[in-house]
Amino acid sequence: MTFKLAAMTVAISLALPALANATPSLIAIGSLSGTTDLSSFTGMLENGVDHQNVLGGMGSGLAWAGGSTFLALPDRGPNASEYNPLVDNTTSYISRFQTLNLSLQQTYNGSSYSYNLTPTLTGTTLLYSNTPLNYGTGAAGTGSVGGQNYTLGSGATVNAGKYYFNGRSDNFLAGTNSSNSNNGRFDPEAIRVSNDGKSVYISDEYGPYVYQFDRATGARTNVYNLPSAFTAQNLSSQGAKEISGNTSGRVANKGMEGLAITPDGKTLVGFEQSPLIQDGGDGGRTNRIVTIDTKTGATKQYVYDNFLSDKNKSYNISEILAVNDHTFFVLERDGKGAGDGSKADVKRIYKIDLNDANGDGVVGDQAVDIGSLNSGAGISGQNNLQSYAVQKSLFLDLKTALVNAGISNTNIPAKLEGMTFGEDIMEGGVLYHTLYVANDNDFVPGIAGDNKFFVFKFTDADLNGSQFVNQALSVSAVPEPANVSMLISGLFLMGWLQRRRQR
Repeated sequence: MTFKLAAMTVAISLALPALANATPSLIAIGSLSGTTDLSSFTGMLENGVDHQNVLGGMGSGLAWAGGSTFLALPDRGPNASEYNPLVDNTTSYISRFQTLNLSLQQTYNGSSYSYNLTPTLTGTTLLYSNTPLNYGTGAAGTGSVGGQNYTLGSGATVNAGKYYFNGRSDNFLAGTNSSNSNNGRFDPEAIRVSNDGKSVYISDEYGPYVYQFDRATGARTNVYNLPSAFTAQNLSSQGAKEISGNTSGRVANKGMEGLAITPDGKTLVGFEQSPLIQDGGDGGRTNRIVTIDTKTGATKQYVYDNFLSDKNKSYNISEILAVNDHTFFVLERDGKGAGDGSKADVKRIYKIDLNDANGDGVVGDQAVDIGSLNSGAGISGQNNLQSYAVQKSLFLDLKTALVNAGISNTNIPAKLEGMTFGEDIMEGGVLYHTLYVANDNDFVPGIAGDNKFFVFKFTDADLNGSQFVNQALSVSAVPEPANVSMLISGLFLMGWLQRRRQR
């Protein structure tokens, strides 16, 4: 049986605003439905899902690749329905990224502008290693919970010398720690494109890892080693046991959630979903930002405060995005909304500046690299890190913006996770930047809704003194998957015409 991908467009008409009162505003919503992607990798998953090429979860990460081309990242696959708690219901769903065309069309009726966003899936790229990976043997999936017996086969996914990364939580070598890059388990959460367009950088929660892949083939080409503070020493196929079995390192299932790349393409900037165990763990307030030099792999660490005083609570981080080489947007959210059966409350984007750590608007007070303190040993602990946290200011309240656009707080996606910039737009001679936000629907569109993309516009004035610099991408380096056959046909036709002229 075949399935057709359906793209939905939503137009939002907006009167031309006065620049003096400019604020970030929603201009378009797009939705992508369907049941299969374009991987053509058939086979039933352990939980009974019919296809390895099941579509979903595309907003875990979102990256602009130039023009109207974007890369969307699913996480570790469909595991929202229980089938085997011994492996946290994870399956051998192969890690991948999706290539999309997000066509944003502008219309002006003489008094206002409106926009249509049309998402189209154009390609699917599976992620693999050219060298062997550690996979589960099935032992972790044999046992009894609540009187129910569970069995599980090998988690290996190998084909023609390609060792694919997948979401099974038992795909690791016993006795190793979470920084072992030969482990086959991978829970992708964020993606960015290199400036030359030839590579993608992807972070995950299991390691946490940051890997570089060839964008055209999906082959892993580089591993970035994170500081030892992020490493969990004892691994388990069950997240709860992995948390209780460690006193330091990333919290299981809440590792490297966000990833940014500076506009010059020289630095990656990663973010844990929650503070490290030794820094307060899940629910703590001192989260670490880690920067990675893309050439040398050298790292630095900074501190971010998750605490919201108006809620008297700390929230998890979903994404980080570079406004320039030292200013970033940070997406904080709760887990409420569509997919959770509750009302969305906290979905906010904050702005931070590592060159203005105290937030007084004067660049010069650099954020402290806490990894270099104490003669390289670094420091830890929520109380010790608190004084080093950079100040943050609210850029956009996503929940309020969506409610004002007529979306009820029960229909706002619970898991708004992907965030990226797109091409600039002009309205009546005024330049606007575009911000795209996407959701992770956990592969359950019947519960969490379709894969959605929300587009906002903003001006330089909205940045309150910060300078916006978009990533310098080479848009011609890698052809879009949908255009490859057209390119080949075009080259064939040109050759035929040349031969005809010669004859």
